[in-house]
Amino acid sequence: MREVRLVPVEPEHLPAVRPWFDDPETRRRLGGPEWPVRELALRGAAREEEFRGARVLRAHSFVALDDRGRPVAQIGGDVYDRWTTWDPATERVLATDPRRSMGAAYVVDPARRGQGYGRATLRALVAAPATADVVQFVLGIEPDNAASLAVAAAAGFAVLTAEPDAEGMVYRHLVRAAAVPSQGRARVGP
Repeated sequence: MREVRLVPVEPEHLPAVRPWFDDPETRRRLGGPEWPVRELALRGAAREEEFRGARVLRAHSFVALDDRGRPVAQIGGDVYDRWTTWDPATERVLATDPRRSMGAAYVVDPARRGQGYGRATLRALVAAPATADVVQFVLGIEPDNAASLAVAAAAGFAVLTAEPDAEGMVYRHLVRAAAVPSQGRARVGP
């Protein structure tokens, strides 16, 4: 089984990560090379805003490094005070889950797909000290993205929604039995 070490995204990681977004599949799913730059900017930004009926507490963005210290994936997202089911047509919350939740997205270096790095990166996110207070981790995945659905399942994520929402996403989640309350922003890895 692969293992990775998560480190906060830093500007020096961008030259390794940005070319992953030249890949047509990555570009189709996540967008172009501005995605890792945006994740870097959001990581350090003060948030405390509301998004679709949930309060954004903070953002995290990490690079996953292999055993040689080479970037193999990037993962990040927002931590919310709760998880909501949002209807964009009516712009209202349909359901609320009160558990502290993190909505995350990730990308694996296209040259390393199918080698277990996606699963290892998801597991590392759940195990990270910086996310110790998160109870529920949620991934929004397009239903035709069989590879990402399989990676999520292999990392222990279960079906949250089986049918696509108004934005065309199905959701997978992993719920921890217990979480440790956060004492501010924890960092992962040196």
